[in-house]
Amino acid sequence: MSPVWVELSYLIVIVLFIMGLKGLTHPRTAVRGNLTGALAMLLACVFTLLGTELFDWTLIAVGVGVGALAGGILAVTIQMTAMPQLVALFNGFGGLASVFVAGAYLAKLLSSAGASNLGADLLVATAASGLIGGVTFTGSLVAFAKLQELKFIKDVRFPGQQALNAGLFLACVVLALLIVRQPGHANLYYWLMVMVSLVLGVFLVISIGGADMPVVIALLNSYSGLAAAATGFVLSNVLLIVAGSLVGASGLILTKIMCVAMNRSLTNVLFAKLQPAKGSGPSADEVYANVKATSPEEVAMLLDVAGRVVIVPGYGMAVAQAQHAVKDLTNYLREKGVTVEFGIHPVAGRMPGHMNVLLAEADIPYDLLIEMDQINPTFEQTDVVIVVGANDVVNPVAQTDPNSPIAGMPILEVHKARTVVNIKRSLSPGFAGIPNPLFAADNSLMLYADARQALIDILKALREG
Repeated sequence: MSPVWVELSYLIVIVLFIMGLKGLTHPRTAVRGNLTGALAMLLACVFTLLGTELFDWTLIAVGVGVGALAGGILAVTIQMTAMPQLVALFNGFGGLASVFVAGAYLAKLLSSAGASNLGADLLVATAASGLIGGVTFTGSLVAFAKLQELKFIKDVRFPGQQALNAGLFLACVVLALLIVRQPGHANLYYWLMVMVSLVLGVFLVISIGGADMPVVIALLNSYSGLAAAATGFVLSNVLLIVAGSLVGASGLILTKIMCVAMNRSLTNVLFAKLQPAKGSGPSADEVYANVKATSPEEVAMLLDVAGRVVIVPGYGMAVAQAQHAVKDLTNYLREKGVTVEFGIHPVAGRMPGHMNVLLAEADIPYDLLIEMDQINPTFEQTDVVIVVGANDVVNPVAQTDPNSPIAGMPILEVHKARTVVNIKRSLSPGFAGIPNPLFAADNSLMLYADARQALIDILKALREG
């Protein structure tokens, strides 16, 4: 293809990318948006390959085959509970790809054009790609380990950690300046900077509590886009610049949304000064002294006379794969004339939109999914709230204890409902690591069970009258 046709093709792809992002902003159009984005990426690869003769087609075919096989296996086998970990890996390998592409192109230019012919703009873009991509890769691996709840990396903090981060960042900046000022040794300085950035990525994320991982995932997603945009400047590829900028900008917007939902500032996220996950205040034994257990039959009796029911999903629903049981209960109640809605917290689960994806998988109508700000004023008029595996996002301590790690975090105010039924295996804390006094409130009942089985038993009791 001639360069003119390639650029025109890129324009079409850019429009498709924008349409895909637009579709992802609403659950009803999310699937279409995802498919549109996938089509855009496929066309981007095809048009890029058709626009040059410099590629080894055998190597390209092998890469496409390996990538398609890995993607297909992941798509079929990945569990919804592991989806956040998969997203973290996607972010990380996107950053690593930028590191290698920028580094390889720099080495090619040094061997062909010579150091004296490398412009400062190219060298700055190369340094930015290596720095951001390196931080993204190892930071995403640490996020993956935290989401996987690997104990050896759960809470790693030590004195002077922030000073170490500042020193590592300063070292990266110095090496980036050397890349620009001494292009004859740019290849050496580039890989040294990449090695330091890999270490920096580890220490930037390793101190962040697991409860804040949704914010971190959104931020790392933005980093991967910025690294790709920088690589686009290295290659003088308009499509890569635009696509990377779209990912970077949308990731930053999502990060801001997550920060508001977690009561965190963007500055704190950028410098890894998120509040620790360890709790404070009274012990769990004190908080849970008056917990009242219930049974599926008792919950069924409550639902049998309820006029309005709100279901609050959490990570426990994902673990139990209870979304289809939730749908069956919802359908039964709605057939009986009960108003049923879902209260969705922005950071419920382990990544942004985790609960929306789970409920959409079970074909629950989108108009039943109500965001936190909209549903909070209605809880006082709610007969029964069923909390399915959620913990921190419904913890009233966020509003009552200014010394709590989650103080000020917006929550779903389920404690204002007439009756709250909490379905959990045990009284174990959420990712924030603190007790939840909701479980022992006067209007609260605990149903100790696997979420899926509990919902099945409740529906069975309802049908049996």
